[in-house]
Parts: sequence; C-alpha cells; structure tokens
Amino acid sequence: MTSDSLQQALKQYFGYDSFRAGQREIIEAHLAGRDTLAIMPTGGGKSICFQLPALLKDGVTIVVSPLIALMQDQVTALKENGIGATFLNSTLSGREANLRSQAILDGVIKLTYVAPERLFAGQFIEFLNIVNQKIGIAGFAIDEAHCVSEWGHDFRPEYRQLRQIRQLYPDVPVIGLTATATERVREDINQQLGLYQPYIHVASFNRTNLYYEVIPKQGTEQSYLNLLQQIKRMQGSGIVYCLSRKRVTEIADRLREDGIAAIPYHAGLSTKEREENQTRWIRDDVQVMVATIAFGMGINKPDVRFVIHYDLPRNIEGYYQESGRAGRDGEDSHCTLFLGYQDLETIKYLIAQKVDPHSNEPLEAEQRIAHQQLRQVVDYAEGVTCRRAILLRYFGENFHGNCRNCDNCLTPKPMEDWTVESQKFLSCVARTKERFGAGHIIDVLRGSRKEKVLQHQHDQLSTYGIGKDRSLDEWRQLSRSLLHQGYLTQTTDGYAILKLNDRSWEVMRGQRNVLLPIERDTEPATVVERETSESPVDVEILFKRLRLLRKNLADGQEVPPYVIFSNATLNQMAEQQPTTRKDFAKLSGVGAKKLEQYADDFIAIILEHHLQYPPAETTASVNSGIKTESVTPKSKISKAGTQRETLAMYENGLDIDEIARDRGLKPATVWTHLAQLLESGYAINIDRLVSPERQNVIYEALEFIGGDSLRNLFEHLREEYTYDEIKVVRAIWQNEKEPL
Repeated sequence: MTSDSLQQALKQYFGYDSFRAGQREIIEAHLAGRDTLAIMPTGGGKSICFQLPALLKDGVTIVVSPLIALMQDQVTALKENGIGATFLNSTLSGREANLRSQAILDGVIKLTYVAPERLFAGQFIEFLNIVNQKIGIAGFAIDEAHCVSEWGHDFRPEYRQLRQIRQLYPDVPVIGLTATATERVREDINQQLGLYQPYIHVASFNRTNLYYEVIPKQGTEQSYLNLLQQIKRMQGSGIVYCLSRKRVTEIADRLREDGIAAIPYHAGLSTKEREENQTRWIRDDVQVMVATIAFGMGINKPDVRFVIHYDLPRNIEGYYQESGRAGRDGEDSHCTLFLGYQDLETIKYLIAQKVDPHSNEPLEAEQRIAHQQLRQVVDYAEGVTCRRAILLRYFGENFHGNCRNCDNCLTPKPMEDWTVESQKFLSCVARTKERFGAGHIIDVLRGSRKEKVLQHQHDQLSTYGIGKDRSLDEWRQLSRSLLHQGYLTQTTDGYAILKLNDRSWEVMRGQRNVLLPIERDTEPATVVERETSESPVDVEILFKRLRLLRKNLADGQEVPPYVIFSNATLNQMAEQQPTTRKDFAKLSGVGAKKLEQYADDFIAIILEHHLQYPPAETTASVNSGIKTESVTPKSKISKAGTQRETLAMYENGLDIDEIARDRGLKPATVWTHLAQLLESGYAINIDRLVSPERQNVIYEALEFIGGDSLRNLFEHLREEYTYDEIKVVRAIWQNEKEPL
C-alpha cells in the first residue's frame, strides 16, 4: 500500500490528516506481516497502530484486552467511525454472543475484542479455527502488553498463556502494545509472546503537555484543604487516586460536601455501582472520580485535565501510567503528587502481604523488588532536579536542561557546586567494587562502625570517614541527584546496587562539575500559574455552545462526549468556524462517517452563532454573472489591538523579553501574539526570532509530516527547537499553503 493511500485511509476512517510520530512505521511493519512491539506513551495513538491495519487486511483482527471497560470503550468509538467491531465477554447473554459470533463469520466484523481468559477456553479456540478457515485471522493485537511481564507494574498471570498464540497460529502476525515498559519489561514481553524478529518501536516517554509537581502533606485536615484548593483551581474532569477504599470514600464524601461533583470508585463497591459511577464520570455528569488504582486502565477519556495522587503510588511505572491519564488530547494538564511519609508504612504493609498462596511463605524476591520500586517513588518525590528528567531516566531516556513544565524547573532551588563531594561518593563506589547500595556507601563515607562496614573491611578504605562533615540527609540527597543527573546507574533486581558509568569517571577525573540543587526549608509548594493561550471572546462562547451540542448528542446515543468529537476538534471548529461540509471535512478528527452524521448539526450552531457575532469581513464577488458571498477565513481576520501593540513594539526593534517587560506580559504571550498575527496574514520578518537556518529545518519538518500537531513537530525535531519557534514558522508555512 502506498504512502498516500495509507494517509487517505487514516482520514477516511479516523478523520486525521497525518500520522503521529512512529505510527506509520508500525502500521507498515504490521501490514507487511511482521511481529511488532510498540511502546508508546498514553495518548500517543497506539490503538490506530492495530486498528488501521485491521481495516486494510482481509479477515478479522483479534484484540486481547484485559478489561471489559476497555473493550466496550474502544468498540463504541470504532462503531462511531463506521467500523465493524465487537467484543465477546462475560457480560453478554448466550443469544447475544451467538449473534456476534455469526457476524464475525459473515465477515462484517473487522476487530473482535476478547479477554485472555476467554481466548484459550476450549470452545473459543474451536471457534477461532473455524474463523481462520472461513474468513482468515488478519492478526492478533495484545493491548496493555506489560501485563505479560512479572517485571511490569500490573502483571496478570493469565497473560502468560498468550504465548500459545504463536504455537497455534505461527503464520499470523502479533503486535504487542503498551504505554509503559522498561528495557527489562520489553525483553520479557518479547520472550513471553514468542515474537519472531519483531519490529520494535519505542517512542519518547516525554509528555510535554503534562505539568508535574509534588506537594508535602501537612496533617490530615490541612492536606485535605490543599487538595480542595487544587481541585477548585482546575477546569474539566479529573481523577484523585487514594491508597485505600476507606480514604476514597472519605475524600469523595467531603468533596461533595464542599460543592465538588465527586464520586468514588473502588473494588468494595458492587459491579453495578462501579459501572454507573464510571459512566457518569466519562459522560461529564460529574467532575471528579476519587478512586483506588483499580480505576483507570483502558479508560479512553482524552480530556482529563488533572490527576492527583493524594497518597504515594507504589512504583514509578504505575505513577507514570496513572498520571498519564491526564491530557491524552494533547492539551495542557496537571499532575500532582502529595508526599506523605505515613503512606510509606501503609505500602510496606501491603508489600508484606505478598505471600505464596500455597505455602503462605513470603515471596521474598517480589517483596524485595517492590521495596526498591517504592524507594524510587520516594526518590522522585524528594527530588530537587527536573521531575521530567527523573521520570524519563527511569525508562532509559535522557533529558537534560529545564523542561519549563514542572515545579522544580519553574521554581528552581539555589545551586551549589558539589563536585568534590561527588568525587568522594563516586570514588567510594569504585573502591567498594560497585557491589553495594547508597546506604552502605554513605555509611563508609561517614565513618560508621556498623557490622557490615567492618565485615567487608571497608573501614580500611581511603574513603572511610572522609564525609563526616556532611549530614546523612545531605549525602542521601547527593546520591539521589547523582542518579537523577545520570552520573550513576542502579540495578533493578531489587537490590539497588550502584554502578559507575562514563559520566561518573568524567566527574572523578575533574572533566565535569556537579551542581546540586539545595533544598531549603520553604513555604509549602503551591500551584504555579501557567500561561494559557488567549482566545477571542466569541470563540470561547462558540466552543461552549459546540460542547453543549456534543453533550446532548452523546447523551442521546448513550456514549461519552469525546466519542462524538474530541476537545481538540471542537477547539479547531470554534476557531475556524466552517459553514460548509467541504470545510467541515477538513477538521482533524472528522472522517467520512462523522461528516455524514454530525456536520449539519454543528454547522447549524456555527451559523446561529454568526447571527450574534458576525464574521469581521464579508465580501461580494461576481463570477460568471452569478453573485456570491465569501466570508474571509477567521485566520485572516485582524485580531484585537493588544496583538497589534505587540507588533508595533517588535517592528520598532524591541526583542521578546523587552516587549514582555514593558507590557507586563510573559515572553510566551508575546510569542503567541506574533504567531496569531502571522496566522491572520500579517507580513512579519521573523529572522530576529528564528534564524533563517533554523527556519529552513522547521520548514523541512513541516513539509515532511505536516503542521497539524505541534507535539509531533517538536518530537520530530528531536526537541532541539522550541514550541515558540515552531509556531511562528508554521504560521507562515500554513499561509503559503492556502490557495489564493
């Protein structure tokens, strides 16, 4: 299949004009019959990687999914796009299951979702054999593939059976997909699924639209008030995660008393209650879901604006996936973790419950790994360097510099040169033969007389006692920072042994300095007000009207609002205000089925809106003797005076920082003004903003992957170009692409 026909299929079925980073390569590999492993962050577009090939191949694709809610959600979204999809699970009556099975055999179904337990039931294997003989099995897609690994954060023993797929259907390609997997988990997935020379794609784990912060707990009442304050600042849907069912119920009840529409979700509720609460939250009938980690996997709600961990999570992978349920639509979202040391004891108690069900003996290896994973969470929470860098390093991805989107980067701690102390620490790691963890290294440096130090004769080392001038907490902070900054590595087998790397030796040889952010006693952290893009009042009003229509349509069909259109599509609709089907079809997320089903309803709202807020310019033209009216596109209409004031100052030679200072704005706002003016058709020389050489590189990226997604462009350019640079160049590029 050609590149153009793939893109046409993407637009026809899903309404997108271009692929996200990595999607095309994964799809092409799967279409070519290769086994595939796709590691892509939440919101990165994993589903299309198996759904689009399923539509382009003969036969039916079998999708293995761990949760009923996940199956139902994806099938609903596929049907809304006019795609033949179904699920077979325990919620169906015998008659309904038979009807769906017959539809599969009739060839009208392209994707069938099943749980792993059902897949290997005797009758179902017989049914699959009939399907394979009659219409063919196009492929197997293993969603949430990390569940197959004992090293993953959500291991499910029934997933181990999936290796039988390769034995039963050796010629049918298999694709495994997950949002979170370290290198060790990836290797385990590969082995457990029996993938044959797979094409492996590991996308960046960097969710640039997520803001990360940690807030210390300050007693039960004050912590709750901080939580309430956080939620009241937020807009849109959110999740609050708690460790226990009791805490979930307490927080949900108190939030309701304080005027927040919140409901609980935990395993102690009946199945009916859980389903009803989940549905109410997904359909935007309530704002906040307070839940244990039993909630969330496979919930495809893209417009979650905040995720708050009121209690400590158990491991980094779980935290990354749970916090990653925010902002799947690419819009700015907030991830907050409350750090309370009393939570440690609760988690340690839960870890102690890991026992062999047969012998009731402790599962020591699992407990050891769980304790190490808990230490990594505390290290993240206590970290004073970039939180994004800490998270990404856990997944083997390096990130250096200021991310400008976490509390530590936006309110950085004062820096001190700790190169000498770092040399002492790293030298001690070397002299103890890289066989010990941080606690033992610190004991040696501080001259401890502990039995372990004496037993290994480490009191005889030259580094023994050379760190007495620093406190235990200071050395612990340094050890964490060395790991976070990549000057040390650590084993992940539960023992957390420190290992040196190339950067370690550069420090010890004096070729690299180590700066340590110093944590002082400060006021509790608060939410940092972050810049948001400005929208004209009429656009905001139209967006609310479109959102209300979407909610009414969704309620009438008993589906979540985002199944109709995402917030991103509504935003684009409000900004561009299409009044014809031809223009409506150009919106991202509008495929053939949705164009036919919804265009007229939404266009009617836009036309009604124009009666109250007429477009700024209407021109009459005569063509072949027929008088027609054309509305100047909104992107060409001059914006309000505040942007023009910015332009005047820029054209008088002031730079971004000077304009921001003189006008009392943030630099990001000045960049936004100039980008909006460029989009409106103003001719602005941007050479002072972006050098011609950098403009050329961004142009090449735009020509290659298109201009629909700033995030895709940012990632394609390897994060070496700022969003601001990309926005202003894209504005010029888009104007050049528009027909005269």
